[in-house]
Amino acid sequence: MTDKLEISIDVIAHATEDISKIFRSFELFELKEEDFEIKETTGYFDNPITILKAKIMKKEAKKFMKKLLELLSDEQINQLIDEIEERTVDSRFHMRLDKQELINGNLVIREKDTIKIKIHIPIYNKKNTIKSFTEIFQIAN
Repeated sequence: MTDKLEISIDVIAHATEDISKIFRSFELFELKEEDFEIKETTGYFDNPITILKAKIMKKEAKKFMKKLLELLSDEQINQLIDEIEERTVDSRFHMRLDKQELINGNLVIREKDTIKIKIHIPIYNKKNTIKSFTEIFQIAN
């Protein structure tokens, strides 16, 4: 199942944020600036916004997951496993990490000012959702 693993990362960076710090924070996962698509846009109040997107597949996605799970606490991993049904839509598991904490080298699950991570694996039978994602979250073990 992990050979079909795909991970999408979305980051919204506001004009007041140092994008180079965001890129440096992803070095924890062996991701570089070149791994991201960069799009400049404007926000609701015409403030400049930079959108960073990355898509990681197969072996690289598995390495990303392994590192992610090594850096999350057991408590946070258990929380994610407990919330699999609520966090999964169309074979995609949704989670968010605190952007400022990641910049400081810490991984904290949070819902505001976040980095969005979508973990996708093909699930052909919805009954297998919990089992499939539980297996993914145990990669690090």
